[in-house]
Amino acid sequence: MRNFLILGCCLLLLSCNWFASPETRTRKLVEAELLSIDWNDVDQYPLFDDCDETAPKSAQKECFENTLLLHFSMTLQDFEFTLDQDIDDTIYMDFLVDREGSMSVLYIEENQLVNDQIPEFNGIISQSLKSLPRVEPALKRGNPVNAKFRIPIVLNTK
Repeated sequence: MRNFLILGCCLLLLSCNWFASPETRTRKLVEAELLSIDWNDVDQYPLFDDCDETAPKSAQKECFENTLLLHFSMTLQDFEFTLDQDIDDTIYMDFLVDREGSMSVLYIEENQLVNDQIPEFNGIISQSLKSLPRVEPALKRGNPVNAKFRIPIVLNTK
């Protein structure tokens, strides 16, 4: 009888979760799921039309960055700059792709040589974003999200 009473108490303690409200169980599941999500990474990078959405994330990122860098390179080739000295440097640019697919410059690293030689550089890069082909926004769990990126722009006038 005593063993039956102990077993009954143990079952009662273990079954307390059965009496929890559905809302409480749902809230606990949602909290656990939110804690497991890596909010600093996207499931799919922003994609231009010529990038493959079924490719692995690393290939998506590479396609996105290469398309962007090619666009900047072609834009800069359209200008004739008169330079006092050669430039061989890398400038880092931070930009945002919002959940609608619009791109905007957040920050362009200051470089005194570039500022002296090509004072309009930042404006040219910022303006060139307006003529970019359509970009699909980054996705997180199937939903469009804002995504910040940093890319290196290599300037070599030699």
